[in-house]
Amino acid sequence: MVNDLIKSVQKPYWLKVFSFLMVLSASYFFYPLIVNVQAEYLSTDLLIYFLVCVFIVFVAYIRQQPHLSEPWHEVFKHKIAMSSIVVLCFFIIIGLMDSIHFRVSDSNISDSKKNQTSYSTDMVSLLDVSLDYISRNSEKTYSSPFSIYSYAKENFTNDKGIKYRDYPRLKYAGAHLDSVDAHGSDIAKKSLIGLLISVLVVIFYSIFICILIKAKEKLSYQETFYKIVKRELDLPWHVLLITSAIIILIFSILFYLSAFYHVMGTDKVGQDVFYLALKSIRTGLVIGTLTTLIMLPFAIALGVMAGYYKGFVDDVIQYIYTTLNSIPGILLIVAVMLAIDVYIENHAEFFETAIERADIKLLALCAVLGITSWTGLCRLLRGEVFKLRELEYIQAARSLGVSNIKIITSHIVPNVMHIVLIVVVLDFSGLVLAEAVLAYIGVGVDPSTISWGNMINSARLELTREPVVWWSLISAFSFMFALVLAANLFADAIRDAFDPRMQGIK
Repeated sequence: MVNDLIKSVQKPYWLKVFSFLMVLSASYFFYPLIVNVQAEYLSTDLLIYFLVCVFIVFVAYIRQQPHLSEPWHEVFKHKIAMSSIVVLCFFIIIGLMDSIHFRVSDSNISDSKKNQTSYSTDMVSLLDVSLDYISRNSEKTYSSPFSIYSYAKENFTNDKGIKYRDYPRLKYAGAHLDSVDAHGSDIAKKSLIGLLISVLVVIFYSIFICILIKAKEKLSYQETFYKIVKRELDLPWHVLLITSAIIILIFSILFYLSAFYHVMGTDKVGQDVFYLALKSIRTGLVIGTLTTLIMLPFAIALGVMAGYYKGFVDDVIQYIYTTLNSIPGILLIVAVMLAIDVYIENHAEFFETAIERADIKLLALCAVLGITSWTGLCRLLRGEVFKLRELEYIQAARSLGVSNIKIITSHIVPNVMHIVLIVVVLDFSGLVLAEAVLAYIGVGVDPSTISWGNMINSARLELTREPVVWWSLISAFSFMFALVLAANLFADAIRDAFDPRMQGIK
């Protein structure tokens, strides 16, 4: 078996895959040698990098297996699925940018004795650096979207010494305006410039995609463009281009306007809500993916063992997940999070920064959600394996003396992976929503962690004031809704492609 694995790795295709992984690893761990920064690797950052590597190997394996590549081809042929993939890729790119942490060199600090470069105490991510022009423009308190005035009145004194109350001008939003009367026209002008920039980006992006399609389909440029427009290609590339164009148009305009205005307003302490909504993407993706990574080994191993071995093994596993289900999940989460808080307080020397403490709490939340969410998939796999173990080819393998481990790994597990895949994608959206619910009741991620749940939790008390502060809630809800909707639509396409019963209906 080891020799077979070595031979497979030595094949040219897999040599290319592992060479790419080596280059990716070198880029991830040694980029500080090229850029003058000090790399910082949080626990969740390393796990995300591990997931990226697993995903690359998974894609490479699928491409070599016709029985897996054909259903995935059907997924990509689905128009709604293709559109959902583009939306998910946008969120994933933002999340990956926010998972590369480092400390920049501090020119104000010098160490003349050791002649060493000193670095800032603040840990930032690649996304923070990219959006620095937004994050650094913090106001005093609330301001509505595109407004140039604060949302709260302050005391002023005029030239005659008379005191009055009025809405003060914001420090950064609209600071470039010479006259308040030009506010509306300036927004329209800046929006038009952002639109022109986005059109140029869309053109270059479309050309790049056409070049890739041309290389894949081995067509001329004219034939490639014609077939995309006429929708004659096997995959709905026009849906990819249209969806990508819409995303680029919207966010190019928002990113450009954010240099001059707070496009989604500011929160209670004056932070830009658009920046907070983008920063929250990483938290949602970490909750959805790392929880799945923790949950899968328990669900697959115990579910397959219970269904295949039956008897005493099945009774023990049923007892375990029945007992776990009898404990209210929220109580278990509260207990674990309180224990983590106590551990952090008693071992403060292990966590130098608030980001590291928040990261450990985020990882602990993923772990406890994974421990409490594997039972449903375990039940499904147990029932499916009960049916599979009685099929003729399984009985024939057992009669020929094939070991149980070989039967499980070669016949049972591959035939239940469609269930695993469908459940995992469906559970992703539920886990993203779970973070918001837990943060709402105060037992979710650390309050210093930027997340949609914390944004909603901080905005709920402002819904009772007059006038209502609505933009924080709407912004968090909009981003969360887009991610959850895209994940659910993608899950539906996967179910249609992989579920044998759905294929039978077709």
